[in-house]
Parts: sequence; C-alpha cells; structure tokens
Amino acid sequence: MAHEDDTDYGPLNGLIGSWRGDKGMDVAPEPEGPDNNPYYETITFEAAGDVDNAGEQFLAIVHYKQLVQRKSNDEVFHHQVGYWLWDAENELLMQSFTIPRAVALVAGGKASVNGQTVVLDVAAGGDAVEWPVAQSPFMVKKARTLAFEQQLTVSGDRLSYRQTTLLDIYGKPFEHTDQNELQRVR
Repeated sequence: MAHEDDTDYGPLNGLIGSWRGDKGMDVAPEPEGPDNNPYYETITFEAAGDVDNAGEQFLAIVHYKQLVQRKSNDEVFHHQVGYWLWDAENELLMQSFTIPRAVALVAGGKASVNGQTVVLDVAAGGDAVEWPVAQSPFMVKKARTLAFEQQLTVSGDRLSYRQTTLLDIYGKPFEHTDQNELQRVR
C-alpha cells in the first residue's frame, strides 16, 4: 500500500469523509407485503492508498463503513463494511462489501463526471455474471440475493444514493430498495 497522499483516487476522491443523512427509506420484504422503514445513517469513507494486482492492475482504494438505524426505535438494522476501488487505466469502478447476514458481493461499473458532480454506477449478479454474490446456504434457501444495483451521486458536500437488491424471498422475487440523501459532516 502506498501512502494515501500519493494516491490518485480519481472519481472516488469526493467520497472521502464522514456523511450523515436522515431522509432514508428502506422498502423491505415481509410475508404480508412491502414494509417501509424510514431511517438515518452515517457513512465514513477513508482513503486507504493503492495496491497493485500482480503488477498488472493498479487500484486506488477507499474503505467505508455504513451504519443504518431505524427512525422508529434507533435500532441498527444494517451494518456494512467494504471498499470502493478505482482502476484508472481501464476506467473501471468496483465496490466490494459484506453485511452481517453472511452475504458478500463484488460489483463493477463505471464512474461519470460532469463538473462537480460524480456518479458511480455498479451492479452485481443478475446479468452482471462476472460480478458475483456470495452468500451462506441459509441465505440461499431463505433470502437469496439474485442481483444488486447501486447509483451513488456526489456533488460537493451532498451525497445521494439509490440501490436495489433483487431477492428471492418468501417464494417470490422482491426488489428491496434503499435510498437516502446525506451531507458531509467532516
């Protein structure tokens, strides 16, 4: 790993810092139908330097931690840790993360920059077969993740995202969605 001051984070640079948002909406599956859960969250992105893979691929790395709490009771219902990675030579964006339900994934996509606005688009599973989802046998049987898509937009001190996780749950497909708007707090 190189010292973070030497790393060109490209489109990931605007993520670095701590963000908070209280406009979140989680649309989750329940046996009787969709359950809407308003939430607030904190996401911390830290510069993590760079790494080379076999001297052929060079990646800038941003580590992150996301903590999501229900507005109704302050209960933490989602805790995610992972990495955003940028391969500048191939203009390839990647996100890898795990959640404490024995689910991990690697998503790939592209970044676009328009002035001060950066849009990060990634997908895994589904039609993106080269970007896998790993999950425990229990999750495969009870709440299998079939596909994941996320679009994250950063413009100055404002970050917004929308993500859809296609699940096979309760014997049918369900589009579990999350979206929020956050402000940089440091």
